[in-house]
Order: sequence, then C-alpha cells, then structure tokens
Amino acid sequence: MTRERLPVLVVGGGPVGLTVANLLSAGGVPVTLVERNPATSDEAKAISLDDESLRTLQQAGLADAVLDIVVPGTGTRYYDRKGRPLFHARGPQPYRHGFPFKNQFAQPELERVLLDALKSRPEADVQFSTELVALHDRGTGSGVCVAELRAAGQPGAATETRRFSWVLGCDGGRSTVRELLGIAMTGTSHHQVWLVADTIGDHHDERYGMHHGRPARPTVIVPGRGGRCRYEFLLNPGEGQKGPADFATIRRLLAPYRDLTAEQIERSTNYTFNAVVADQWRDGRCLLLGDAAHMMPPFAGQGLNSGVRDAANVAWKINEVWHGRAPARLLDTYEQERRPHATAMVRYSERLGEVVMTTGKGRALLRDVVVRTLLATPPGRRYLTQMRFRPAARHQRGYVFDTHPLTGTLLPQPRVLQSPRLRPVMLDDVLGSGFAVLGVAVPAAAWEAFEAPGWSRLAAPIRRIDVVMDDRLPRAEDGRQAIADADGALQRALHTARNRFVLVKPDRYVAAVMDPLGVSDVGSRLSEMAT
Repeated sequence: MTRERLPVLVVGGGPVGLTVANLLSAGGVPVTLVERNPATSDEAKAISLDDESLRTLQQAGLADAVLDIVVPGTGTRYYDRKGRPLFHARGPQPYRHGFPFKNQFAQPELERVLLDALKSRPEADVQFSTELVALHDRGTGSGVCVAELRAAGQPGAATETRRFSWVLGCDGGRSTVRELLGIAMTGTSHHQVWLVADTIGDHHDERYGMHHGRPARPTVIVPGRGGRCRYEFLLNPGEGQKGPADFATIRRLLAPYRDLTAEQIERSTNYTFNAVVADQWRDGRCLLLGDAAHMMPPFAGQGLNSGVRDAANVAWKINEVWHGRAPARLLDTYEQERRPHATAMVRYSERLGEVVMTTGKGRALLRDVVVRTLLATPPGRRYLTQMRFRPAARHQRGYVFDTHPLTGTLLPQPRVLQSPRLRPVMLDDVLGSGFAVLGVAVPAAAWEAFEAPGWSRLAAPIRRIDVVMDDRLPRAEDGRQAIADADGALQRALHTARNRFVLVKPDRYVAAVMDPLGVSDVGSRLSEMAT
C-alpha cells in the first residue's frame, strides 16, 4: 500500500479501541487491532453508557445491537446520610441525543457486541494475544509509523515489524503506547479501597443507579438486565486491600440488601482509582485515547464515555486525512478539543466523590442541608435534577470558527420530518456520515453564498439541508434535502441560529454558525485548513 493508504494500528481491544476501530472501518479506513489478552475482558469495569456514546455507536451502525444489552436508564437517585431520598438526576432533556440519558450495561457484553461487529468488517484485522513491543518511527517526518509486534507474553518470540499510517493507544491506564512515547501523567492517585461485585439473581428492578451517602458506608447500587446488579462499597481500614475480593466480606456487605451464594457472583474485585491526565495526547502520528489519556474516579460514570468521545473525535479526522481530504495537522485539533472537557470531567468526578461519598459526618450533614435548600427553589431543583453541575462539552479551540452560542457544542439529535415522505427519522440519519450545512429558515437565494471559491475548493463533500421552522412543510429543492420539526425539539435546538447556516462536523459538533455574509470567510478558513 502507498504511505497514504497504510492501515491504522489500534492498540487495545477494550470498548474505546473497539469503538474507534468500528468507526474507522465504517468509513472505509483499514484497521489492525491488537490486544495482548487472548479474549475480551471479563472484569468488573464500566457500567454506564450515556446518550452521547450511543449516538456515536449509531454512526457505526451499532446502536440497535447495543440497545439489546443495556437497560434504558432514568439517571441516578441520590440518598442522604440517613438513607432517605434526596433527588433524582435525570439529565437535561429526555432523548436529547436520540437515546436515553444514562444506560446500565455489562462491559463484557458490550465488548462482545463491538468485537463481533468489527470482525464482520472487511477493513478490519483483529489480532488477540498480540502485543506492541516497540515504536521505531512515530511518523513525525516520514508520515509512517513503524511498529514492532509479537505474540503476547513470549519475550523470546519472533517479532513482526509493520508500517502504519497512525497508531492509536487505546490500551488503558498502563498504556504501552504511552510508555513507549515517554509521556507522563499528572494528577492524583487515591488510596481509598472500594469493593465492587457484579451479582446475578438479584431482586432490584430500578432503571436508575443509586448512590447512598451514608458516611459510615458509602454505597453504589446499579441494577442491570435479567437479575444482574452491581454493588460497590467503600471499605474501611482493615477490611481489604486492592486485589481479589473476599467472599465473606462481599456477603456481609450485601446482607442488608440480599442473600448471596458464591455462584451468584459474576465478578468482583477490590480497587483504587486515579484522577490523572496525560501531559500530551499526540506525538507525531501516535495518539492516546481513553484511559491511556485520562483516568478518573468512577462516581460520575464518565470514564468510558469520555473515551468514546475521544474515539468519535479522532475517527472522523483520521478518516478525512486517510482519504486525502485534509492534511495530517487536522489531528492537532484533537487534543485542543478534547483535553479541556476530559480534564474537567476528571476534576468533577473527584469533587462528586468527595461530596456524595464522603465519610465525614459534618460534611454529609452540610451536603444534605445544601441540597434540600436548593431543591426548595425552581432554579436549584433544575440545577440538580437536570445535572447542570456536570461539565458541558464545548470546543473553544480547534476546528471551530466563531463564538456563536451553538458553536463548539454537540448538536442535539431530535426526530425530524424529511421531505418527501414526512416520516419521523433521527436527525443523524439525514446528516449522513460527513459534514453537513443546515440552512435554518434561510431564503433559497442565500445558498448562493456557498459558490464562493473557498467552499468550491474543499475536497470533502458537504451535505446541504434546509431546515423549515414554525410548523411548515419541508420541500426539497435545488438538490438540497429539507427537514422540519417533528416534536418541537429541533426548533428549540436551532432557534438562536434562525436565518443562519450551521456547519456540523462528522462527530455532530458545530463548527460554525454563519449569516449569509459570513459564509465566504468561513469557507476561506476551511480551505486553508484543508491544504
């Protein structure tokens, strides 16, 4: 293969590696995925998949398969220091991105679904029991990464040297890619030991997670499908160390909730956690994703979801570069866009754990008083129940071109009516897999602005879509598609962009909001970035 058409090496067969490999393969980019273990994981890891992640999997054609293994959840219910309900955090808006806000799942099942899909793609080469042992070229000048692979756990085995267009380190907190690149991580290691146990035959049928904030024993309970339920307990000093969990301890801690036999434990462990971020996420054509780039406490359920955001961001950019529609420096925008939000999520997860899972009686009392005071006012109630305290993802730098309130944000995915059939469909099914421009209640003549030289020089095709507002019928014309609001959500999402054009990136983040006079300027800047 030519240098520009070499496959991408994905190191790590966890959810993030499998997701980015599926996204790249779906875009026609050849992928080699290597995983040092002989099979997907069967450990107690992530358990919450949010609506943004399901939307990303929708882009790879995997949403329906994943929905078969998740619980369409309704958020998280928090309890006070005496076990009384405090509030139920359901998220900003039901089905804001086309899926339930928070969904419980078992990571081993998710990995199997993603792996089966990847193996069915002709662009993918999946190699388990294979490890990366060296990087001889990071592609800084040559545009080629040279990687050395061998059978896992066999130091004396022969190695294979191969050339790749990009190397993606999705290999977790102990990332080999990060170590080979010599990149350090900065942050805090927490030494509290938590016991986690995934059980079967459980009576819990709630569609929400439960965080019990009793200082004597902070506890998390997350029901799953088919009688599965996860329990997590903060261990007191002397109750256990990091490593295998003791059955007697598990049974004692679960006694207030259920009887338990050893056969009813699917998996369990004692663990500690870190709150750290890699000092840099890119070295040449090598990039870090997921836990290789950032690790966070589990209390916000955002570790895996942050990794899926990384995958969505990286995949469309490599897709553009690999197909010759953009230069390699487009990947400089990956860290610019993702690092601020990932860092904020790490800090937020720490703070949430300190407040919700505190062992201090005074702090727990103060927490409960403050929360109940906030709940007494409509703004305070919205702040808590809609989770407005969670950092919102917004790209301030990178592939963004103005300061409109929508720019840099993730465009919601409502159901829309598409001409001529007028049946409700999900917005992303209309946007397609690449760039799209939405003309929000603009006159037909305004589209002539896209004949400017900057737009005509772009190699990437951009889908043009008229957005009809105010309960009117959409009518396709001049080769453009047309959509209208199905239930009011589209108008709520785009009302600030009325009479303007909205440029949507393949990962559904907004790159620019332009009035007709500003289209030419944005086109020129896009053309500069594409050369």
